[in-house]
Amino acid sequence: MNNPHQSLHEDSSGHGSEISLLDIVNFLQGAWKKLAMAAFVGAVLGLGGWFALGKYSAEYVLFNNNNNSYALDLVSWKMLQKSLPNLADQITGENKIPEGQSSLYKEMSNDQWWQKNVIPSYVLSKADTKDLAGVSKDFDSASTTILNFTLTASGASKEQAVDNVRAAAKFLRTGSAYLQLRSLLSSYETQVLSTAADVRQKITSTQVEMGYQQERIRQLEDLHKRFPGANASIQQVVDAKDSSAKYLPLQTQIIAANNDLNGSKEALERLQKRLDQLTLAKTFLDQALPLQDQTFDGLLLSKQLLEIESNLRTKLDQKDSNGAQFLNDLHAQLLSIQVRFTKGLEAYTAPTSGGKKGMITAMMGGLLAAFFLMLLILLGGRLWMSITSGFTK
Repeated sequence: MNNPHQSLHEDSSGHGSEISLLDIVNFLQGAWKKLAMAAFVGAVLGLGGWFALGKYSAEYVLFNNNNNSYALDLVSWKMLQKSLPNLADQITGENKIPEGQSSLYKEMSNDQWWQKNVIPSYVLSKADTKDLAGVSKDFDSASTTILNFTLTASGASKEQAVDNVRAAAKFLRTGSAYLQLRSLLSSYETQVLSTAADVRQKITSTQVEMGYQQERIRQLEDLHKRFPGANASIQQVVDAKDSSAKYLPLQTQIIAANNDLNGSKEALERLQKRLDQLTLAKTFLDQALPLQDQTFDGLLLSKQLLEIESNLRTKLDQKDSNGAQFLNDLHAQLLSIQVRFTKGLEAYTAPTSGGKKGMITAMMGGLLAAFFLMLLILLGGRLWMSITSGFTK
C-alpha cells in the first residue's frame, strides 16, 4: 500500500497516484518567488501596454427634439440601428470614407458598436416603469420616448477621440437622413411604376363605361321623343339603378343616366390628374435617383432634392393646382427629414473627453497572464523531472 504522505509520480508504465497536500505546500514554498516575480513583470508589461495602446474616450450627447416633438421614436431608432451598420459597410466597400476615418467606419460597420456606443435615454427608466406600473397608460408611451442619445468613441489622443465622436454623430445624422430619403424615393418609384399602371387601367375602364352611359342616354332620349306623353310622375321613391327603375318616367331615367355620366366624368378627371401627378413624380425621380448614388450624406442630398423641387415649381403652370399639390407634399416630406436630423438631433454642449480608461484591467490582465504562464512552466518542469527520473530508475 502506498504511503499517503509520499509523493508518487507518473512513471513510464502509465501508473500514478494523487499528489499530497504537503507536496503542494512544498512546491509553493519553492516557487513563490518566481511566481511573484512573474506576476510583477506581467503587471508592468500590462501597464506598459496600456500606456502604449490604451485609448482615450470621448462622449457626445444629442438631444432628440423637434419643435416640442421627438425626431426619432423607438421603432424608427431600432430600424436605423440595424440599417446604419450596413450603410457604413457600403461606404467602406465603395471606398467613399471621409479622410482619416477608415478605422471609425470599420467599427461602425459592426452591429455591436451601435449597441455599445450609442445609448438612448428614455423619459422613464425600467425601474421607474416597474414602480409606476398600472398607474396610467401615459407612462407606457413615456417609457419608450427617447430624450437623447449618448455617443462614445475612442482615440489615441483626446483630440482624436473628440474628432471620432463628432464624426460618429455626423454619420448618425447624415446616414439616418440618407436612409429615410432613400426610402422616400423608393416609395415614389413604386408609385410611378405600379400605381401609374393601375391608374391607366382605371382610366380605360372609366372611358369604356362612359361610352355605355352615353349610349344609354341616347336611347332614353329617343324613347322620350317617341313617347312624349310618358312623363307621368310617381310618388314612390325608386333607386335609378334598381331593376324596377325601367318603369320610372323617361325624363327621370334620363336625369339619372346623366348624373351617372357626370360621376364618371369626374372620376376620369380625378384619375387623369393623378396620372399627371405621377408623371411629375417621374420627372422628379429622373433627376433625383442619380444623385442618390453620388453621395451618402443625407443632409446634402436633401438640399439637392429641394433644389430639384424648386426648379420643377418654377416651370409649373400657375393654374396647375394639381401639380402644385404634389410639389407641396414633396417639399413638406423633404423638409421634414432635413429638419429632423439637424434641429431634431442637436447637441447643446461640446463633446467631453476623459483620461485613458482600463488601466486596472490591463495591469490585472498582465499580472494574471504572467502568473499562470509561470505556473504552467514550473509545473511542466516538475512533471518533466518526474518523468525523466522514472526512466532513470
